[in-house]
Order: sequence, then structure tokens, then C-alpha cells
Amino acid sequence: MAGINNRLNQVFSQKKNILSIFCTAGFPQLNDTMEILKALQDNGADMIELGMPYSDPLADGPVIQQSSQVALANGMTIDVLFQQVKDLRETIQVPVLLMGYMNPVLQYGFERFCAAASSVGIDGIILPDLPMHEFERDYKSIVDRNQLHFIFLVTPETGEERIRKIDELSSGFIYAVSSSSTTGNLESKNDEAAAQQRYFKRLHELNLHNPFMVGFGIKDAKTFDAACKYSSGAIIGSAYIKALGAGGDLRQTTKEFLNGIRG
Repeated sequence: MAGINNRLNQVFSQKKNILSIFCTAGFPQLNDTMEILKALQDNGADMIELGMPYSDPLADGPVIQQSSQVALANGMTIDVLFQQVKDLRETIQVPVLLMGYMNPVLQYGFERFCAAASSVGIDGIILPDLPMHEFERDYKSIVDRNQLHFIFLVTPETGEERIRKIDELSSGFIYAVSSSSTTGNLESKNDEAAAQQRYFKRLHELNLHNPFMVGFGIKDAKTFDAACKYSSGAIIGSAYIKALGAGGDLRQTTKEFLNGIRG
């Protein structure tokens, strides 16, 4: 994509076993957002997914749902989020993606949202409930015009034809959901782990234009390493949110959590 910022592309060209961490904006406290982003960057996160809380997050498991409810009760909105990150690029160099759902984005105004995201230095957006055909027909031109990456999700059930179409429409990377469950619900049984490895291997062997990252159920060094065998890296959400929710110093909690993943 001509003119698009290249922070994401640089990460994928320069690093292996990329660690992306999901956090919910406005959780645990409303004004923790920038402190958490800085702590993640300082302790080795290669990329950050900043969740925009929503009252009905269908793809999220109970831990992230709960964090969304807390953040909303704290007063988090898209307007507040953009105000919090208005000086993002003064301190944060790693790629930052916004992840959320179409309803609040449409209420805010899709074009206005993309323009605001681009202006503060957001690298890309993930909207799991935006259908591919609607994206291509109605929204891709807006995303491209604002020089943002758009990341689609694929699952073990996604067929090759659809995966290749997603690869054609995506930029940055493809988000490979490790199982058909919601986030944080993965069972670490041997047969399921073997099935996942076959799925990741299948994606790897498609030789897609975009790299892919594995998410859902990645929670510790073992699951992170397994996810990275065939992919460019993995995304951790629920386990980190749970650690933050336990209380304590945000920076120390983040340092200990990331040290645990990197082994």
C-alpha cells in the first residue's frame, strides 16, 4: 500500500517469534492506558493490540469481556481513547493496533475513526465483525486513504479460497485464530494441540503474501513457543488481562508477565 507507515512491515522483516500483547483501553483504571503501553514496550512486546471496550464483544472470552465492562464503567469511549493516545508517538515506537467492533466505530463515524486513528499514529485496525465483502465494497478505500493496515481473522474452518481472498485484501498480517472457541478458552489437550499444529502448518504451506500471527489461548512460554513454530509470532490477551486484574504495580506485573513468556 503506497505511503502506508511501515512500523508493522519492519517488525515482520526484522524479527521472529514476534510477541503481540492485547490490553483493554481504560482497564484496570481509566487512565492506565498509556502507562500500560509504555510498560509493554519497555519489557519486550514487539506489538500492541489496544482493545476498544464494547458491551457485546462476541469474539472475546469472559476475562476480556469483564475487562471491557470495567473499562466502560470507568468511562472509556473512543473519544476518550483518542484523547489518551494523542501523543502516542512521542514515547511509543512499536506498532499499535486498535481492535474492536463495528457498532461503536459506526456510531463514531467510520471515516472519522480512521482519520483519528491515523492522525495519532495507530498502525492498523482489527474489526472481527466486519464481513469481508462489506469491507471490500464499503470500507477498504477509507482504510487505504488513511494509510492504515487492516487485519482479518481466519479460523481452522476457513477454506483455502477464502484465506487467499483475505490475504489479497489484508495488509500487515493475518490473525490466525488457534481454535473455534472464544479467547482464553483453549484446552491444552494433546489431540487439540496436534490439530492446531496441522492447521498452522497448513497456513504456513500456503505461502501467503502476508505473514500470520496466532491468537486465542496463548498464555505462557509453552503455548507461545508452540504457536511460533510455523507462524511469525503470537498474540496474548486474556492471560495478560488476568494478570493486570489481580492488582499490584502495573509496570512490575507487566515485567514479570513478559519475562515469563520470553522464558
